[in-house]
Amino acid sequence: MMKKAINMTEGPLAKQILFVSLPLVMSNLLQVLFNISDVAIVGRFAGSTALGSVGSTSIFVTLFTGFLIGLGGGINVLVARYYGAGRAKDVKKTVGSSLIISLIAGVILLLVGLFGSPALLKTINTKPDLLPGAVMYLRVYFLGMPALALYNYGNAVFSAIGDTKKPLIFLAIAGVLNVILNLFFVIVCHLSVVGVALASAISQCVSAGLILHALTKVQDSYALHLREVKFDRTIGQRVLMLGVPAGLQNAVFAFANLFIQAGVNSFDSLMVKGNSAAANADNLIYDAMAAFYMACASFMSQNYGAGKVDRVKKSFYISLAYSFAIGLVLGGSLLLFGREFLALFTTEPAVIDAGMYRIGVMGLAYCISAFMDCTIAACRGLGETVVPTILVVLGSCVFRVIWVYTIFAYFHTIPSLYLLYPFSWGLTAIAEIIYFVRIYKKAMRIYQH
Repeated sequence: MMKKAINMTEGPLAKQILFVSLPLVMSNLLQVLFNISDVAIVGRFAGSTALGSVGSTSIFVTLFTGFLIGLGGGINVLVARYYGAGRAKDVKKTVGSSLIISLIAGVILLLVGLFGSPALLKTINTKPDLLPGAVMYLRVYFLGMPALALYNYGNAVFSAIGDTKKPLIFLAIAGVLNVILNLFFVIVCHLSVVGVALASAISQCVSAGLILHALTKVQDSYALHLREVKFDRTIGQRVLMLGVPAGLQNAVFAFANLFIQAGVNSFDSLMVKGNSAAANADNLIYDAMAAFYMACASFMSQNYGAGKVDRVKKSFYISLAYSFAIGLVLGGSLLLFGREFLALFTTEPAVIDAGMYRIGVMGLAYCISAFMDCTIAACRGLGETVVPTILVVLGSCVFRVIWVYTIFAYFHTIPSLYLLYPFSWGLTAIAEIIYFVRIYKKAMRIYQH
C-alpha cells in the first residue's frame, strides 16, 4: 500500500481542501509576482514607457503560461486518479511520460517567443513607441519557458498527492531571487525591460531545478528516476487528452483577450498604461482562486479513483464556496484600495486615474468566474475535458469577440469593453454547470452498476 502525503479519500473535506489549497494559493501568487515585480520595478525605476512595453506583453505571457498550466492540470488529474486507485506502475509511467511532454511543450513555446514576438505584438496594434521594448522583453522572458514548463509539471505531480508545501517553498526562493535580480539589473545595470525579463527567466530556471531535484528524492511511486524516464504511448495519450484541451482552453481564452487588448489599444497611450497597471490584479486574483480549482480536480479525481463517490460532489461544492469567497474578498479589497495598488506600478496620477476605470468594473466581478472555472475543474476531475473546452471557447471566447465588434464598437467606451468579462463568465458558467450535472449523474450510474 502506498503511503499518501495527504489522505484525500478520508477525513473532513472542508479542512483538507483548505489545507491543500492555501499553499497552492501562495504558490500561484508567487508565480504571478514574477511578472508583477517586472512591471512594478520597471514602472517605478525605468519610466511609464517601459511600463507600457512590459504591460503590452502580459496577454502573451498569460496565453503561453496558461497553456502550460492547463497541461499541468491534465498531469495532475491522471496522477491523482492512479494514485487514489493504488496503481503504482501507472503513476510511475505518468510521471515519466509527462516530463517528456512538458519539456517538449516548453521548447516549442520558447521558439515561438523568440521568432514570433514581433508579429504577435503587431496583431494587437501595440503602440510604435512601446513595440521595441515589448519585443525585447518577450524574447528574453521566453528563454525561461522550458523551465516554467518543468516547474508546472513538478507542481502538478506534488499537488496530485496533496503535497503543496514543497512547490511553495521552491517558488518562494525563486521569487525572492527574482525581485533581487530585478532591482540589480534595472537600478544597477540600467537594463530596463531586458533586465526584468532576464531576472524572470533565471528565477524560473531555479524553481524548476529545485522541484525536479525534490521529485528525484521522493520515496514513493511518484518519484522521478531520470535514468528510467521513457515515453509510454498509452499513458502519454491520456495525459495529452486531458492536458491539451485544458491548455488550449487557457490559450484560446487568452487569444480572445487579444481582441480586448486591441480594444484598449484603440484609446490613447495613457489608457494603455493604466490598463497595464490595473490588469496586474487579474492574475493575482484569478490565480488565488485557481488554487481551489486544482484542489477540486485532485480531490474529485482521487476519490473517484478510490470509489468514494459520496465525497466527489462534496469536493466540488466546498471548492466552489472557497473560490467564490476568495474572489469576493480580494475583488472587494481591490475596490477599496485600488489607487494604492496602482501606485505600486506608477507614480503618475493620470495613469492611476486611467487604471481605476478597469478596477471599478472588475472589482466585484471576479467572484462570478468561480462558477465557471470550478465547474470546469470538476469536469476534469471526472476525466472530461473536450466538451468543457468547447463550451469555454463558445461562451468566453467567441462571445467576447462578438461583444468587441458589437457592444464595444457601438459605445466605444472603456467600461463597455470591460463589462464583457462578467457577462461572458456568467454565460459560460450556466452551460458548464448543466454539462457537469449530466456527466456526474452518468459517472454515478456507472459506479452503482
